[in-house]
Amino acid sequence: MQPSIRRRQTSALHASTFMCRSAGSAETEAVLSKPRFHLDLWLSFTVQNWVLDVGQPVVMLVLPADWFPLNRPSAAEYLHLLYNISTPLILLTMLERSPRILPRPAVHLGIIAVVMGTSLHLVADSITRRLLLIGYQLHLSVRENPVMKNLKPSFMVDLFELLFYFDDTLGRLMWYVPLFLVLFLFFSGCFCHRKQKEKMPTAAWMLLIPNAVYYWYLITEGQTFILFIFTFFAMTATVMHQRRRGTVPDDNGFFMLYSFSAALVLVAVWVACLWNNGVLRKKHRGLIYVPQPWGVYTLHLHQDIRSYTAGDSVKADSLDSAT
Repeated sequence: MQPSIRRRQTSALHASTFMCRSAGSAETEAVLSKPRFHLDLWLSFTVQNWVLDVGQPVVMLVLPADWFPLNRPSAAEYLHLLYNISTPLILLTMLERSPRILPRPAVHLGIIAVVMGTSLHLVADSITRRLLLIGYQLHLSVRENPVMKNLKPSFMVDLFELLFYFDDTLGRLMWYVPLFLVLFLFFSGCFCHRKQKEKMPTAAWMLLIPNAVYYWYLITEGQTFILFIFTFFAMTATVMHQRRRGTVPDDNGFFMLYSFSAALVLVAVWVACLWNNGVLRKKHRGLIYVPQPWGVYTLHLHQDIRSYTAGDSVKADSLDSAT
């Protein structure tokens, strides 16, 4: 009798333990599956892009060129160096929070490609900023620039074309392809059940406009319209597929969708305003016409500033001669 009683007690104890564990795991799973907005990640992503990426040309325009020797890095180059360090860290953080785990070799190759692409861009941007000081015009191709036409020996133009090829083509592919791939992988995990859907927090709406404007800058200045539109189509297809399974985007997913949509609207307005510009169309030939902001600057604003300063210098010379 006693062994049978002990067996019953032992089986009852195991059953109660199993029920407690299953109940606890269910509660834990419910807590873990509750969607939340990654404010720390998106705030770091937005601040880094605006300060370290968009801030480079702003610093170059604000700070006088005489403060930095031409054979030494300027403040814009130091910001670019910090961007090269912080970008892989943020991308790794996105991958850690994504439910889709890539093989380690793929992650390592992607991070190496981002570092190499941003490094190529750093070298080319450093030389471009110094060329701007001697009259280089970004709205023209390399061979059409007056600075290059007067360059001796003439084969030096081929070297500059090779430099800009590494920047505009190879460097940007190595930089932006892993970036948009990580964004899509992160978006693929930003879904929840319809009952768990909540309104976007106020912080998400506050970060929406800066994030969308940076995407506009990324599309126009980085010439990444094809990568951006394919990523947006892939995100839309993922939403349609997930809705059939009864899930919808959470706060992070809607934040990315709204940011991408607003950026496309800004790009459409930008292209419409510069649609009939013949000078910019000579540089951006083909079916996709997305002018670069720096090209617009050297075409209009930079020339106006140079003509204004030249007019002031002529007036000053005439006053000196008169006195």
